[in-house]
Amino acid sequence: MHTSTTSTAALEPWSIEQLQQATQGYWLNDKKSAGQIKRILTDSRDAEAGDAFLALKGERFDAHDFIAQVAAQGCDIAIVSRPVDADICQLVVEDTRLALGLLGAYRRQQNPQLKVIALTGSSGKTTTKEMLGSILSRLAPTLVTRGNLNNDLGVPVMLLELRPEHQYAVMELGASHQGEIDYTSKMVQPHVAGIINIGTAHLGEFGGRDGICRAKSEIYAHISETSIIPAADDFAEVIRAAVRTEKSLSFGAGGEVYASDVVLEAQSSSFTLNTAQGSKTVQLPFAGEHNVENATAAAAFALAIGIGLDDIVAGLEQAVGAKGRLNFIPHKDYLFIDDTYNANPGSMRAAAEVLAQQQGIRIMVTGDIGELGSSAAIEHYKLGRDLVSVKGINFVVAVGEFAPAAQEGARSTQYGKKMQAFLNQEQALPFLIDLIETHHPQPMSFLFKGSRFTHMETLMAALMEKL
Repeated sequence: MHTSTTSTAALEPWSIEQLQQATQGYWLNDKKSAGQIKRILTDSRDAEAGDAFLALKGERFDAHDFIAQVAAQGCDIAIVSRPVDADICQLVVEDTRLALGLLGAYRRQQNPQLKVIALTGSSGKTTTKEMLGSILSRLAPTLVTRGNLNNDLGVPVMLLELRPEHQYAVMELGASHQGEIDYTSKMVQPHVAGIINIGTAHLGEFGGRDGICRAKSEIYAHISETSIIPAADDFAEVIRAAVRTEKSLSFGAGGEVYASDVVLEAQSSSFTLNTAQGSKTVQLPFAGEHNVENATAAAAFALAIGIGLDDIVAGLEQAVGAKGRLNFIPHKDYLFIDDTYNANPGSMRAAAEVLAQQQGIRIMVTGDIGELGSSAAIEHYKLGRDLVSVKGINFVVAVGEFAPAAQEGARSTQYGKKMQAFLNQEQALPFLIDLIETHHPQPMSFLFKGSRFTHMETLMAALMEKL
């Protein structure tokens, strides 16, 4: 398991007693290390003197196999669920996965100064999290979930990075099964938390949007101050029913925090942010209506934790998107939009609307969407139908196992000729080069997007290289 816990700043050291107290484990043969532990990590490659290595076990790997190696690297302690024949102090626990959660929860409890925001949703989590990070880190040191460390392993890994100077934490919580958000939100103990939206991501695991809503709503069981509600979501009423706090704040159309006078530009947007504290114009450096919605969500979370309107606007205006999230890259005479970080049906449609705002010939290059279970073929069919129908998009190039299903959807409309389907990137590349040669010297805008496993950035890089 290679989840790196390295951070540039010095972490709070752990005492031997704290390790044992947090994990409820016992020292093998009562053999303990002397001195403090500088950090706990799960990546054997980084282990060195002063570290405690926590050996996770997954379906296809068992980090107990690396304990002799970390001992040779000078690592002092191994946290294990079974004793191992290696010359290293071993803290034996019932389950190392749960021990990691206990250590994260312990670290969280040791930082009572912290104001914690937790958020979940089907799409927009990462962008909303980055916007909140921009708002809060202007004011005080803030811990923000890195990358996709948002599951039952990633969340405690992030909590282990808490330091006494942190005043805020923004934790993104993801769900791949029922009970996961209950587990992580209990660990995080948020003051303010909520759902951004209920979409169609992970349909496969949850058997439909009702199941997704149930899984995400587990976040409302562990909030100490204010619950955040997406007013315009189809599931808003179901979500309201899950709220347990006296205080709540809703965002979006029909909510208490909402956008009006929205102007969408090619690579940015502006809107009036309306709140109980007043209204302010926001010049948002993000394209797309969905990002205006993400900004109103971020504003609601920030208001609920006591941030003033001026600070919220300043933070939103300085926010920077995460890598692979609608990054605009001018290259030669062309515009490339890198939205390859991940995809679900909702974010795919939102990206198409952004592409439609760009200049010249507009080409959307899509990879498969994962985790749709038995709905995969029909969801790709609907996506193909909808993408070619977006006004302003000239070509859609679908790549992957479900590209033929998307093409069938496209052909159910009058715009069927806009779509080409390819089973892999190698087949799609010559077609894209041909498109460029055919339309030269007209300006062209390309948007690349797909689920993480499709690595659409590889196809984008290959095309850029050929220009």
